[in-house]
Amino acid sequence: FMEKFRTVTYEIHNPKIEKGSTVRFALLADVHGSVFGEKNRILVERIEKWNPDAILVAGDMVVRREPATIKSAQCFLEQISRKYPVFYAPGNHESKMRDAGHGYHREYQEYEDSLKQAGICMLYNERAEFEVKRNHFVITGLELPLEYYKKPFSPGLTGEKIRKLAGGPAPERINILLAHNPKYGDSYFRWGADLILSGHYHGGIFRFSRHIGAISSSFIPFPRYCCGDFYRGSQCMLVSAGLGEHTVPLRIHNPRELILIEMKA
Repeated sequence: FMEKFRTVTYEIHNPKIEKGSTVRFALLADVHGSVFGEKNRILVERIEKWNPDAILVAGDMVVRREPATIKSAQCFLEQISRKYPVFYAPGNHESKMRDAGHGYHREYQEYEDSLKQAGICMLYNERAEFEVKRNHFVITGLELPLEYYKKPFSPGLTGEKIRKLAGGPAPERINILLAHNPKYGDSYFRWGADLILSGHYHGGIFRFSRHIGAISSSFIPFPRYCCGDFYRGSQCMLVSAGLGEHTVPLRIHNPRELILIEMKA
């Protein structure tokens, strides 16, 4: 069991939010099967204290070569889904396990079926509508083909390609894009999301400041959208440093983090 992670709270203002209302989300990214306290008690308590209107998952709850991480992720997600709506978009680890040729494909399929039965909304290039306090959200989960995770050279991503994969935004709604890989931040902004939520870089392993980390998961030094908050007009992108790690289990000046979001007019 791990004990330590920090909570980072962002207050985001968007003109589409109803005046006088506040919508709260908790963002989970790159948990990679980590467990905080027995049955993730510490993480669950921290989320309950925040009491979000929904929980948003930006991928990599599991580790593709470690089937035990499926069990811990499932146990945790089913637990929190009893209290809160959960919207879950895949990261590269889920995408790999979903592939029919993957050694743990069957286990992953069972995991996905169980989560759906628990009422969790799985978004593989799909969207879901969500209404809270008279605010109308459209949550889109982007699943990029695995070539977009190639190290260190992955192809460029256009807004048009995102529309082909997952459709376009709904201009009159508040659009949340769950997009695991932050490398393509510019394209996500251009696509038209009001709020973009990413992870994948684990805070850049060695973190220098709020926005600057040493290296991306694709071995790109000082990646642009490494960690923290980025803005373009009323649009916002949040990149989580993640709640777990794998392969390089190293974090320097870079604590694990649970992101809490408050959206206001």
